[in-house]
Amino acid sequence: MSSEKDSAGAAQFGLAARVESLRQALEQVPPELLAERTGTRYQPLGLGRGEFHLGLFDAAVLVTYPGLEGIDSSDDSLPLPTQAVLAYYFHTSDGTSLTGEWVSFADLPDGRTYNQAFQGYSGDVLVKVFGRDLNAFRAACEKCGGMEAYLGDASFLFYALPRMPLQITFWCGDEEFSSNCKILFDRAAPHYLPTDVCAIVGSMLTRCLVRAGGARI
Repeated sequence: MSSEKDSAGAAQFGLAARVESLRQALEQVPPELLAERTGTRYQPLGLGRGEFHLGLFDAAVLVTYPGLEGIDSSDDSLPLPTQAVLAYYFHTSDGTSLTGEWVSFADLPDGRTYNQAFQGYSGDVLVKVFGRDLNAFRAACEKCGGMEAYLGDASFLFYALPRMPLQITFWCGDEEFSSNCKILFDRAAPHYLPTDVCAIVGSMLTRCLVRAGGARI
């Protein structure tokens, strides 16, 4: 048990160190350029200070400048994993236009190597939770802020971040074929997040839908 705690603590420390490194690098970039690249709104507050306003899924958050700390609507600091997602988003974003072309996780850089694992804790979990109940799936998507799209038997569009859309598509099975569910990404996603962080936002969406469906993971 102690070794597991030590490993978890080391992982947290390593993530915190990486976030701090990204933040330090970002402080060298003019905030107006960061806002342009990320599709966020920058509000100057004087004396070299300001804040970026953006949406994180269905929640409004702000990111301080300098410091690049994510703050929720209650003025509380966001959890470390979410801080990491924001830091990587600001660090990776280059302003590339979205394509409107949806690809699977396997189509992202190095995604094929980790696709089975990603599918296991995202789409496969949602199939277990919703089965063939498309109405429950639609209700959960709407509760999490999704906008209906038109792929498969049911499909919804989410914005994890301003230029990081996700589309979740559900194909309902029958007596012969099992249901299938996949989280899809815009082909431009690598211009906004590394592949492993794309996996994190996919798992964030999965958890939201599972909770909205009344289950736990």
